[in-house]
Amino acid sequence: MPEQRRISIIDSEQMLRHALGGLVRPAGYDAGLYESAEQFLEAGAADASALLITDVQLPGMSGLDLQERLRRDGHRLPLIFLTALDDEALRKRAFAGGAKCFLIKPFEGDIMIRCIEFALSQEPQIY
Repeated sequence: MPEQRRISIIDSEQMLRHALGGLVRPAGYDAGLYESAEQFLEAGAADASALLITDVQLPGMSGLDLQERLRRDGHRLPLIFLTALDDEALRKRAFAGGAKCFLIKPFEGDIMIRCIEFALSQEPQIY
């Protein structure tokens, strides 16, 4: 059973990972920080998460491949994707797999908070 306020964040960039953790904690969320999809999976974090924020481009397994793996394994937690590449094919693939938001870097902190709140309750959005 996922912790109601647990958000898992996967990004290979340590600074961004910690910045996102620092952004979500004051908003009342707990943050689990992971540098790779493999680390997230090894930790069994999917079962403890209410939401996953992941970069599309990761070393090893990509964010999109992780999304497919989670769905195949029966996990239905909402996902928010981050990317520096505004690519329509990536967006379509992410949304087809059930993504709730697709954020293009750089983005403002308030956009991320709105996207988190939205992802926990609504339909896909692009920012």
